[in-house]
Amino acid sequence: MDLPTVRLEAPATSTAPALALRPWRLADAADLAALGRDDALRRWTGFPVEDETSAERWLREQIRGRETRRRFAFAVTEPRADGARDDLVGHVVLKYGTPGLPVAEVGYWTAAHARGRHVASRALRALTVWAFDAFGAEGPARLELVHQVDNAASCRVARACGYDLVTVLPAVPPAHPLDGHLHARTAPAR
Repeated sequence: MDLPTVRLEAPATSTAPALALRPWRLADAADLAALGRDDALRRWTGFPVEDETSAERWLREQIRGRETRRRFAFAVTEPRADGARDDLVGHVVLKYGTPGLPVAEVGYWTAAHARGRHVASRALRALTVWAFDAFGAEGPARLELVHQVDNAASCRVARACGYDLVTVLPAVPPAHPLDGHLHARTAPAR
């Protein structure tokens, strides 16, 4: 499988169109910069994008991570009703610190205009299935997800996607000023 160009899909529901999960590209910089102005996104994720320059820097990091097979970041998009190019609605990522080790981390965020439509949970389910299937026996046996304890929405997404709450992690300021929840999901039997 050519992992750098893989595309995933979350099927349509009775109330929402299908989602496409595709690799980030430099052409996403302007849209990403616009999403980066969201205070809630910045609060929960520490998102480092403020303008097109920082968006391009972030995008280059995602592309480099894919090339090194350590970070598989996907732009989450949905088709627009008017048939124009797809709308950027979120992000999901598989962070594979050391390929071959049995644990990887997942993360996600949703654009402000798409919150409340189950974008994060649908995208995370697609990423989770792919993460366990794409790497075969060499892939992760466990996926972990961490969020601040006061992020109730993220906790709901984790649980809806089968990630059990494992423990509460102590705060580590300044990067993690509050305690966090560690959720995990184990690979199905192979």
